[in-house]
Amino acid sequence: MNESFLAKSTDWQEQARLPLSEEVASINADLQLQTQYLIDSIETYWIDKAHLSQLMYLLAEQLDDGFDFCFDLTAIDERLRQQKLAPQVKDFTVVYHLRSYARNRDVRIKVALTTNDKALDSVSNIWPSANWYEREVWDMFGIHFDNHPHLVRILMPLTWIGHPLLKDHPARATEMDPFTLPDDQQDIEQEALKFNPDDWGMKRNSKTSDFTFLNLGPNHPSVHGAFRIVLQMEGEEIVDSVPDIGYHHRGAEKMGERQSWHSYIPYTDRIDYLGGVMNNFPYVMAVEQLAGITVPDRAKVIRIMTAEMFRILSHLLFYGTFAQDIGAMSPIFYMFVDREKLFAIIEAFTGARMHPSYFRIGGVAADLPRGWHTLVRDYVNYLPKRLDQYEKMVMQNELLKRRTVDVGAYNTKEAIEWGVTGPGLRATGYSWDLRKQRPYGGYDQFDFEVPVGHKGDCYDRCMVRVEEMRQSIRIIEQCLNNMPSGQYKADHPQTTPPDKSRTMQDIDSLIPHFVNVSWGPVIPAGEVSVSVEATKGIMAYHLVSDGNTMSYRTRIRTPSFPHLQMIPLISQGQMVADLIATLGSIDYVMADVDR
Repeated sequence: MNESFLAKSTDWQEQARLPLSEEVASINADLQLQTQYLIDSIETYWIDKAHLSQLMYLLAEQLDDGFDFCFDLTAIDERLRQQKLAPQVKDFTVVYHLRSYARNRDVRIKVALTTNDKALDSVSNIWPSANWYEREVWDMFGIHFDNHPHLVRILMPLTWIGHPLLKDHPARATEMDPFTLPDDQQDIEQEALKFNPDDWGMKRNSKTSDFTFLNLGPNHPSVHGAFRIVLQMEGEEIVDSVPDIGYHHRGAEKMGERQSWHSYIPYTDRIDYLGGVMNNFPYVMAVEQLAGITVPDRAKVIRIMTAEMFRILSHLLFYGTFAQDIGAMSPIFYMFVDREKLFAIIEAFTGARMHPSYFRIGGVAADLPRGWHTLVRDYVNYLPKRLDQYEKMVMQNELLKRRTVDVGAYNTKEAIEWGVTGPGLRATGYSWDLRKQRPYGGYDQFDFEVPVGHKGDCYDRCMVRVEEMRQSIRIIEQCLNNMPSGQYKADHPQTTPPDKSRTMQDIDSLIPHFVNVSWGPVIPAGEVSVSVEATKGIMAYHLVSDGNTMSYRTRIRTPSFPHLQMIPLISQGQMVADLIATLGSIDYVMADVDR
């Protein structure tokens, strides 16, 4: 045991810097930013809607090392909120989360809207990735974005009535009338499914060109889930494409408004359903920030170890299916054996496999079992040799190289413009890993490298993930050799479930325990965003507490959502077979996209 393994972490935010409001004022004094202080220490400013476009252009184009990345864009229905925490709050708030990679700095911009004036200027002309985010806000909240290129629903059917994340929209089926589908309505629904190319601005390239379409999905093995892409073809070449998502949408954010802080944890497992506890990580850290809970060192190291195990599990499945998409059948069978061995360890730790819901507010659900280190040691010694074999079988295979090198390539600038994070960004040669740039949960105490590619093509995206598995083994081995002793969960009244040791000794302990288990903890009013370097890119939870036993607003920023938005750019000029390789190299799951 190494008691000092997790020394006091250095905070990437603890650096002297000029407030952004002063920088903005030095360029345009008319832009009056009003500061809001939040617990997550991300600079947060309110701006009048009339000045939004000016401010966004300034932040992206006029500042030195400006905010080149639109990390997230969402909204909050404030109408039922009791503790609004800022005088600017009205009926609705639109929240822009921007990042400057060069500065390693984030800013949160908020705009207040009223029920009678739910419209803003689109910023998709500044950040292309904002296109889908604005469509989502329109779909979920009914907020209109003027000058948006195609503001239509994105997650809900075109025939849907209402906007689901409004507070007056039902959260459960039992709150709605029984579902019926009369014949005339069925005809309307069928008509709405038809694809009209003119709606998307698709035109013939010349008088002699074909105007043919190929409907790929939504049920097709090569699209890795319920996902549809409408391809405009010029002979065998893709001229344009329209990704169509939403078939897997199940209201994960809406569920966060009706589950207790504790009982929502299993729902997080199902977002990136291949990421397991990696999904728990940002959620529980966000709640811990709101509640002021300090996680014990042992729990931190257990979390990191199990999170990296799920990174390996996810990457192994990607590795095998990517090779399979290109025509290599054998690798996936070998890699499933490796996954089963690791799932056996996860099951020994947690009692479950893919969705263990192992993390808790304040720590983890249970301590490591006796003999855990033997299981982990065996796997740490086992996997590197298997990865060496796969290197020859897959990465050095000439057929695979010919199908993937220089296919589906994009550069760093394009990746940032379109919101690409994780291995997809690092494959372009840009070394940005949240575990290094902004260490969280104790990662700053671990020694590992950040693999990068050079071309940003299908081959590099695969290579980066392969090397990440080797680095995950390094991290797991350090956890194995330096596991601290102590508690696996914080001794804090808001941890879940609360400590039970004294419940049978006095009524003053029994009653609070019963209440906290039944209703969950009461989390202080506040607002916080927490991000992690998840299996497919950066995942973040933005939580708003109104001082209750449930979240007032649960926003899930997933990496796969913006990744699919880039398909029209990187598919143009490809053959369909190249698109299949490109889709496989993106490594997405539709639950992560649709939520």
